[in-house]
Amino acid sequence: MIKVVSLKMTCIMFVFSAAVSTVAYAQTFKSLASFDGTDGYQPYAGLVQGTDGNFYGTTLGGGNTNCSLGCGTVFRIAPAGKLTILYGFCSQLGCPDGYYPWGGLVLATDGNFYGTTYAGGPGGLGNIFRITATGKLTNVSGFCNGGQCGGEGPFSGLVLARDGAFYGTTYFGGANNAGTVFRITPSGDLTTLYSFCTQANCTDGTHPWAGLVQGTDGNFYGTTLYGGANINQLCDSNGSGCGTVFKISSSGKLTTLYSFCAQSSCADGANPWAGLVQANDGNLYGTTTYGGGLNCSNDCGTAFRITPAGQLTTIHSFCTSTCADGFHPYAGLIQGTDGNLYGTTSIGGVNFGGVIFKLTTSGTVTPLYSLCQTTGCGYFPWAPLLQGTDGNFYGTASEGGINNSGTVFSLSTGLAPFVGFVRDFGKVGSKVEILGQRFKGTTQVSFNGTAAKFAIHSNTYLTATIPSGATSGFVTVTTPKRKLKSNKIFRVVR
Repeated sequence: MIKVVSLKMTCIMFVFSAAVSTVAYAQTFKSLASFDGTDGYQPYAGLVQGTDGNFYGTTLGGGNTNCSLGCGTVFRIAPAGKLTILYGFCSQLGCPDGYYPWGGLVLATDGNFYGTTYAGGPGGLGNIFRITATGKLTNVSGFCNGGQCGGEGPFSGLVLARDGAFYGTTYFGGANNAGTVFRITPSGDLTTLYSFCTQANCTDGTHPWAGLVQGTDGNFYGTTLYGGANINQLCDSNGSGCGTVFKISSSGKLTTLYSFCAQSSCADGANPWAGLVQANDGNLYGTTTYGGGLNCSNDCGTAFRITPAGQLTTIHSFCTSTCADGFHPYAGLIQGTDGNLYGTTSIGGVNFGGVIFKLTTSGTVTPLYSLCQTTGCGYFPWAPLLQGTDGNFYGTASEGGINNSGTVFSLSTGLAPFVGFVRDFGKVGSKVEILGQRFKGTTQVSFNGTAAKFAIHSNTYLTATIPSGATSGFVTVTTPKRKLKSNKIFRVVR
């Protein structure tokens, strides 16, 4: 049985004023696929783009029926909506491959994907796996394998780090059964870097639900759902704290940057289920599911900015006015190519099924689309959005759809195509994997203006060698049709 805390989603509407722009639904929304249980059930994770231009993801349930409601799947979906199931978990007796892949996938430099399952695996308490674009799955490491339980129950996926290893969190396990931060090498060497609730009264946080992001300084940043210095009945009736933002080095030195509910009535937010994103301005941005304004039971959630040094600013409190902007964001934020932040709320909006929104870094929200709970429409989006290199946004809704098993959707806002990276950093002379569109006939690749040698592998994938003299900045790819600019600053590391 999956051990999770209850989801509190009751809203009481009041009139409340804040910075929210007029609702604008001029964007093009498409429901690309509806799961039916046999091919997947409840996609709680987001999507990742592969080198072939398709998108890859996981569903928590569905597929093999060896588990209640199915054991979960890995799927591929084309931008036009063709859905292909690549793998069904618990394909063998005892589920050595794991089951319930709550977290999403990460693309590695070898073109394969890495992910986690919440349960199963060699040790029975979760698994780390590698899967090819054609669906061949290999176990990398099981949690609690061989009698050593460094962690258990990862709800999140992995992040590919500068050192070539993957880093992640577990919700349970560790020295205090309050979750861990771990490192896993592609060959399967698993190391527990930190066990939460090591400090008195768990001021360092407990139970990290979300994964990590590696900052430009090389450290990792994340959140814990509970713990921290502040206890308030608004965010946890058990008195275990309202959550934290933390920094941790690759060697395991943890620094608590912020403890939520430091302000009266948790106006600064509480219980961050989602992770962080580092924007081009160097700051980190995230959401809290509760806290903020007073329009909902236990409040409606916030969006915040925090510096790497730990100075936090609440830039938006959800459920303003009629809750057209939504409330209770379980998903984190991403930065679009226009410099704005994009995200989702789990409920609220015109149709009360959640909202896709745009958020400026100063805090002005524009609702872009209101999801719904009617037949065929997906709702309750849990995971962050992905901006594909075609400029469109792609996401999943964990509920709804034709079969009420969840959906995959896209939203076009008119943003132009761009190029992305498997890793957005590298040393001079190293190879960089670049994702994009219509690469055939490319004439130039430049790193912040310095031309590089490159090789075209397909219409959606090329590699380039970081040239001598290159500096950190945007990468451009010149194709016969247009010049494509990267969505992120590429960091040339020494």
